[in-house]
Amino acid sequence: MNLTLTALSVLPAIDWLAVICLFAAWVGYAQFARRHAATQPSVLAATNRVRKQWMLQTTMRENRVIDGVTVQNLSTSPSFFASTTILIIGGLLAVLGTTDKATEFVREIPFAARTSVLVFDLKVAMLMAIFVYAFFRFTWSMRQYTFGALLVASAPEFNAPWTDAEREAFANRAGGVMGLAAETFNDGLRAYYMAFAGIGWFFSPWVCLGATAFVVGVLYRREFRSEVLAALTQG
Repeated sequence: MNLTLTALSVLPAIDWLAVICLFAAWVGYAQFARRHAATQPSVLAATNRVRKQWMLQTTMRENRVIDGVTVQNLSTSPSFFASTTILIIGGLLAVLGTTDKATEFVREIPFAARTSVLVFDLKVAMLMAIFVYAFFRFTWSMRQYTFGALLVASAPEFNAPWTDAEREAFANRAGGVMGLAAETFNDGLRAYYMAFAGIGWFFSPWVCLGATAFVVGVLYRREFRSEVLAALTQG
């Protein structure tokens, strides 16, 4: 009990509220987006339908070079973000190694909260945790695109005696793998968005709370109310 009270006393109550709200909003929005997509069109759901249609067309093509190139191009985005995330994590580790100087620098920023070295380390550690999660999601997305490429390469020849049901089954399976890769990549991108909300904590817990609400609003608008969604779903 005493250890718990000591840990809780490290940060003021408003700081704990800001951190809890950030992670609760992150997890809560992810769950909301998955459930809401069942009744409301989303960018991910719309593109998943395109992926299944793409895989269906793959079964009818004699030359599938374009399909392999497309899969490779899709996998470059998570590869780029995974590499960038490693650099960010390395930079945050470097900041932890020079906490005193970093703390002094932050104190010179207008409106930034004056905190102890321990609290500053906690804020940096929180950002590191977010980017470590993002790294794992990006690398898993890369592997899933590899699995999708294997499925495309293993598809029978276009003139093989496929039935319509067999073509549909292949399209659902291969398109589902591609969709999972895209969803995992989307999870990594959300982590980047929430990291920006976490940066607000360096200024004050109130800024963190406001940034969290703003980021969730941006995510919702882009996934459920964007112009690209209207273009994907028209017709």
